[in-house]
Amino acid sequence: MIALLGRRFAGLILTLAAVSFLVFAVMDLLPGDPASIMLGTSATPETLLALRHELGLDQPLILRYGQWLAGVFSGDLGQSYTYGVPVAGLILERLAVTLPLALLAILLSVVIAVPLGSFAAARPNGIADIMATLFSQLSIAVPAFWVALLLIIVFSTTLGLLPAGGFPGWNGGLWPALQALVMPATALALPQAGVLTRVTRTAVLETLHEDFTRTALAKGLSGRAVLWRHAVPNALVPILTTLGLQFTFLVAGAVLVENVFNLPGLGRLAYQALSQRDIIAMQDVVLFLAALVVIMNFLVEMSYLAIDPRLRRNV
Repeated sequence: MIALLGRRFAGLILTLAAVSFLVFAVMDLLPGDPASIMLGTSATPETLLALRHELGLDQPLILRYGQWLAGVFSGDLGQSYTYGVPVAGLILERLAVTLPLALLAILLSVVIAVPLGSFAAARPNGIADIMATLFSQLSIAVPAFWVALLLIIVFSTTLGLLPAGGFPGWNGGLWPALQALVMPATALALPQAGVLTRVTRTAVLETLHEDFTRTALAKGLSGRAVLWRHAVPNALVPILTTLGLQFTFLVAGAVLVENVFNLPGLGRLAYQALSQRDIIAMQDVVLFLAALVVIMNFLVEMSYLAIDPRLRRNV
């Protein structure tokens, strides 16, 4: 067990090192000169050269990468060209919006998908199965930003129940902040719930065909008890894998929804940094998101051992 954790952790470090260099190299290859974008078309060549020197853009790639990586390890992510503040503070500030948004979307996805997929697996080709299939197809096919616009029209413009956009901040109270996140989280959760419903149905259906579930039924347990006590717990590995992937997607891929609802989240920060050619902010945000994906995959893999004792015996 300790040896497995050591190997996985070493792989985690190597992956993060490779990702950091790839992120830095790709950002360096993007077209356009950050100094020219910052100063505009009226800047003189001397001013451009001075700004490039100040930003370190006249240094070799490998030297700039080493300096950036050293800053990352020391906790200094650099200064944003656009905002003029440390990028670490920007990421933490935006993460206070994106992280609760992603967690709320995951919670909604689980509440919808796991019961629906489990009931569909318990009665294949029944009413619940047909409803689960229709829900999955519709929720996956409809874009999240279109759902977001529809929610604004219905619950904000027409009914006036929820704010159409913006975020009051957590200092303004828990309830106003949650109200601002309900519609964005719903728009993000529905497509993920469609995927998770399919995964849950398939995993639970396979588990219901295992010998131990047949044995439990033969001993006199009710179908409901077999479903929730035996089938669903033993189908958690693929469900957990999907949830881990969905969480990282929700954190990294909420750009459109955050822009629709004008939420100051991490996705909106990445979009703004890209549009304004803020290289330092882009590098740090992309590295943070990539590290989040790698670390989440590591945690999901380790959680398999806690959920399924059969995997621990094979280690």
